[in-house]
Amino acid sequence: MDHHYHINVFWSKEDKVWIADVPDLKPCSAHGATPVEAIAEAQVAIGLWLDYAREKGFPIPEPRYRPAIYAA
Repeated sequence: MDHHYHINVFWSKEDKVWIADVPDLKPCSAHGATPVEAIAEAQVAIGLWLDYAREKGFPIPEPRYRPAIYAA
């Protein structure tokens, strides 16, 4: 997989799983029992999101999201 989209990972107390959200690709997210599993599932979701967008001729956004800690 050759995509470089940022993935936010956080614990969902309500769902009792780790959530991996891809801010640049709405709506693209996944979940897992561990952060590593959630990220792996998000990588799969990103690939599927991109495949679908290409198939339908939808625009594919460039990776742009940066967490606040990197904002200058």
